[in-house]
Amino acid sequence: MKVKDIIAVIEDFAPLSIQEGWDNSGLCVGSPEDEVSSILLGLDCTEKLVDEAIECGADLIITHHPLIFSGLKKISPDDPIGAAVIKAVRNGISIYAAHTNADKVIAGVSGAMAARLGLTDVEILEEDGEGTGLGVVGNLPSPLSAKEAIALVKDRFSLKMMKTSAPVECPVRRIAMCGGSGGSLIRSAQKAGAQLYISGDISYHNFFTPEGFMIMDIGHYESEIEIVDILFSLIKKNFPTFAVRITQNINSNPIYYF
Repeated sequence: MKVKDIIAVIEDFAPLSIQEGWDNSGLCVGSPEDEVSSILLGLDCTEKLVDEAIECGADLIITHHPLIFSGLKKISPDDPIGAAVIKAVRNGISIYAAHTNADKVIAGVSGAMAARLGLTDVEILEEDGEGTGLGVVGNLPSPLSAKEAIALVKDRFSLKMMKTSAPVECPVRRIAMCGGSGGSLIRSAQKAGAQLYISGDISYHNFFTPEGFMIMDIGHYESEIEIVDILFSLIKKNFPTFAVRITQNINSNPIYYF
């Protein structure tokens, strides 16, 4: 098995061509012709994840967030990115990321969020004209009060806490969402008739919401983590006997709650 064989499966699901212009999805380290015997999956490619790959014998790491977002002026072991790159290269480990391309397919990050909440009639929130785009919007089977909606989201995403704007007084029937950092889609959520918008990294001023519309910030990591399971299932479906594992030891969320 070669790296390019795994890449072909992922990019059939989420083509690189649909990623955002600022993004750097794809093969960050290694060659498509490199041989692969084992894969390790995680949300973020940190030096600790590379260490785990070395320990378990994985020679391909697949993450959601790219290790390298922009040009590097130097690669140094004193820098977190440089340390991971150096260790991966020295140990023959390739690194691949499926980021905004996996965000923009309806079966990707935001679609998984909708599935957790049991939404129906799910569609792309902000289409790019190709049947793909950022965010999704859908309907609850039955309307909920704001209090019930908060409890549902906390339960389905296993949250101890989250940030919300002022709870709406009207029933919540329609919910929009975008995994990761989705503040730019708030207006699209309102236009789509949603009473609730769920995302992460929402800025302070966006919490001043109009009547009949509320926002929940559940966290960047918390909204995206399920993409790891999606990629795992995708690879196992196409290569049932291949050695694929999800990181067992690392919660890469850089945000701590006290």
